[in-house]
Parts: sequence; C-alpha cells; structure tokens
Amino acid sequence: MSTPTPEKTGRRAQLVQTYRMARKTDTRIGLWMLGGFILGAGLGFLLFSFLPGPIWLFPVIGGLLIGLLVMMIIFGRRAQNAAYRQMDGQRGAAAAALSMLRRGWKVDSAVAFTKQQDVVHRVVGPPGIVLVGEGSPTRVKNLLATERRKHERVVADTPIHEVICGDGEGQVPLPKLVKHVTKLGKTVKGAHMTDVLFRLKALDANRSNIPVPKGPMPTSMKGHRGNLRGK
Repeated sequence: MSTPTPEKTGRRAQLVQTYRMARKTDTRIGLWMLGGFILGAGLGFLLFSFLPGPIWLFPVIGGLLIGLLVMMIIFGRRAQNAAYRQMDGQRGAAAAALSMLRRGWKVDSAVAFTKQQDVVHRVVGPPGIVLVGEGSPTRVKNLLATERRKHERVVADTPIHEVICGDGEGQVPLPKLVKHVTKLGKTVKGAHMTDVLFRLKALDANRSNIPVPKGPMPTSMKGHRGNLRGK
C-alpha cells in the first residue's frame, strides 16, 4: 500500500480549509456540490451508456468522473464568491483579488497610501499600467492623479489606466475587478513590458521610505486559486 505524499496530503488539507472558510458565508455550498455531483454523474452515465464496451464499466466510471468535474467547478466558483464576500470592505481587498491574475501580470500592492489608509496598488500587464485605488473616493482620486503623474515621467509611452475598487458610481466592484483589468486591452508585450518593469523599479527606489499605515496587510488569494485548480 502506497503512502500519500506530503504534497497530496497538504493539498487535501488546503481544500478542506478552503471549504470550511467558504461555508462560513455560503452555508449551502455542500448542497450545491452534492447536487452538481448527482446531476453530472447522471448525465455522464447516460452519455457513456451509448459507448461500446462492458455494459456497466464505462457508464459508471464516466458518470463518476463527470460528476466530480461538475462538483469541483461548482466548488471553485462558490468558494471564490464566498472569499470575495469575506474580503469586501476590508483594507487590502483589492490587492488580494488582483493576486488572482495569472502569469504575465505583475502586482505591487500599496505603492501609494494616505494616513487614512487609502491605498493605490499597481498592476503591470498587457494593458500597460493599471493603478487601482481603494478607500475614500475623493482622496483616492487625488492619490491616483498624483501616482499617474509620477508614472508618466518614467513611462510616458505606456498606457496608464486608473480604476477605483468599490460599489459606488463609476467604481468597479471587488468580484469584477480582475475581469475588468484583464479586459483593458493588450498593448504591451515582451521586451516593452520588461523595459516598463525596469523603469518602475527605478521609480520605486526613489520613493521616500515612509512606513505603511498600521493594520492588516492585503491577503493574497494565490493559494486559494491554486487549491481550486489542483496546483
């Protein structure tokens, strides 16, 4: 009998932890997963019944696989929505959501902030530079404008987008933030992005060494994403 590897054991524990966290705000997640498994297994059984082979083997195996797939899809979506609901309104929620961006994106949290804990995060990716603010709309707008001017001095040839994360008019809700950022366009690629990152590194090195406001720092959702994707 083979012994489970530490990696598999750790992944299993992470999935259990993700489920427990999601269940705090989504008490019906277990019922949805069970329903998805039953529906998927039933459809899979019917579908594989038409394939040639052993009368029971293919339908049973196919039904189980499709049932598990549907269950995991439902788990992933509802767990992610539950995570967004738990983070919504907390300082650093935007940075945590932006950590869900995949390869080809560089996220720097809290590149600028105020004493009142208004924060601007920076994302570098295919659209160029995206400055994401969260906090008081009035203060964040001023903070974004200041950061835009600073960035334009070193990357004048790169598009700069401004986004305010929130539920107000003209703002982007937290659950839609990642999707909104990824749809801003694809104008920066390869060597251009490398050059942009190099210039921004120089910009950040010249910033005054002011301590970040007290309070919990942004929580990354990368581990959450990896758990749901099985990585």
